[in-house]
Amino acid sequence: MIKSYMLPSLTILLLTIIISCNGEKMGKNNIYHDVLKDVPASAWEDLSTKKIYFGHRSVGNNIIKGIFDLMTENPKINLNIVETTDLAHFNAGVFAHSKIGENGIPQSKTDSFMKYMEQGIGNNVNIAFFKFCFADIKAETAIQEIFSDYNFVMSKLKAQFPETTFIHITVPLQTTKTTLKTWVKKLTRKEFIWEYDHNVARNEFNELLRKKYQGKEPVFDLAKIESTLSDGTESSFTRNRKIYNSLFHGYTHDGGHLNEVGRKKVAKELLLLLINLD
Repeated sequence: MIKSYMLPSLTILLLTIIISCNGEKMGKNNIYHDVLKDVPASAWEDLSTKKIYFGHRSVGNNIIKGIFDLMTENPKINLNIVETTDLAHFNAGVFAHSKIGENGIPQSKTDSFMKYMEQGIGNNVNIAFFKFCFADIKAETAIQEIFSDYNFVMSKLKAQFPETTFIHITVPLQTTKTTLKTWVKKLTRKEFIWEYDHNVARNEFNELLRKKYQGKEPVFDLAKIESTLSDGTESSFTRNRKIYNSLFHGYTHDGGHLNEVGRKKVAKELLLLLINLD
């Protein structure tokens, strides 16, 4: 006989079972990990069995180095990282990466990524993604055209390879330089201020990407991570009364590429995204 005081607890248990049986996955995928040290060894082992491809250029190399840094510090993370597009490397768990396209020519990045996917990688990976470089998006870039091309390619690939999870990545930023010349340009109302306007274009492209995909498909907000300090404040600047994000100077050694602090921060967030993917 069920005691009356036991009914609330049993009701909660029953609802939990019903929810689980109606499509909610129990186990790893119901747990959101936001700190590396709290990720169990079993989750890292599961990730190590996945076949992943990452297309990139120099900032991507920074991120890969950051992952190696974290693997050194966290023995539980044991990914098989290989620079390759050779299909022979996709027979088992691998975090494959390679250079794609040419910096300054964003269409070459989308074309190169699509080529690798269609030449066999798309049928052999669980997860795939690529990133543009800050050099690809500048003030003179036809942002809407580049985004339309990107969206077309990604839509085509998703249709071709429905079993592959594609991740969208925002364009990395540069630091914002405010020199004496910059102030003179601002005071004289110059139409083009290169110290600001290249980053403005990147922010505008990133906003297109967020509006299109965020909350619907996986998005790795690299630009947001690069501009956010450890205390949660953001590195930003104002142009024409609008606020835009910029790369925090503490994460870079040259104003664009990531130093050890920056690369580890970005690598940590990428690994957490990969761990938390369904």
